[in-house]
Amino acid sequence: MTVTPAMEPTTAPAIPERTALHRRFLMCRPEHFTVSYAINPWMDPAAGADADRAVKQWEELRAAYLSLGHDVELIDPVPGLPDMVFAANGALVVGGRAYGARFTHPERAAEGPAYAAWLRARGFEVMDPSHTNEGEGDFLTLDHVILAGTGFRTEIAAHQEAQEYLGRPVVTLRLVDPRFYHLDTALFPLTGDNVAYYPGAFSPGSRAVLERLFPHAVLATEADAAVLGLNAVSDGRNVVINAEAAGLAGSLRAAGFHPVPVDLTELRKAGGGPKCCTLELRT
Repeated sequence: MTVTPAMEPTTAPAIPERTALHRRFLMCRPEHFTVSYAINPWMDPAAGADADRAVKQWEELRAAYLSLGHDVELIDPVPGLPDMVFAANGALVVGGRAYGARFTHPERAAEGPAYAAWLRARGFEVMDPSHTNEGEGDFLTLDHVILAGTGFRTEIAAHQEAQEYLGRPVVTLRLVDPRFYHLDTALFPLTGDNVAYYPGAFSPGSRAVLERLFPHAVLATEADAAVLGLNAVSDGRNVVINAEAAGLAGSLRAAGFHPVPVDLTELRKAGGGPKCCTLELRT
């Protein structure tokens, strides 16, 4: 007679305990926000934008950060710079040093010096870049590496320049879908050693790099990426995310994170979300 061993009960994997880390952010109130030109596929001047609604949504984003215990500093908006609300593009700040921005499109060129002046006035060492780059739009910082996007805005030479200046390894990732024109529209750091991303935004080689570096990454669907669900901000536990990215929010909960949904539909008319509005000041 064959004896069949009793099956051991199976248990679901334990959800990790996540720890929130304090962050210091720089933001710019969208007092002059409008969509008067088109420099990415999200922008349609004919569709218009509601400036009052944009301010209200931005205030709710700021309130979310403050409710989570983070510090939020403000830079004065400059008339004639409607995209200055997207503070992430203004610089890359690591270890109290800032690598300044040099924008691709002339409509945004004056934003780089405005952010550099604010940072210098507050004691940051700032490097004026020699190469085109759009700050944290294309540079995302983890504990031991900086991920850097190229393909639409930031030059690869800027990746090398940032590495030399900041003394951090920089990994180049090529973007291939115009909807995801900045790295921060296709990927965001979850913790110091893991990320969430949409594979379809990247070249085959860059996807292979991401798979090798982050085997436990949270992967987003095209539907969630298409509402800029990956333009999110994580403090290691709480993830401030566009409210429409419900599938991604569910995946984050399953991985032990706490999604904090916000409505930034008005600012999305210019291709921005929570991360676009948020420059982290790492000291």
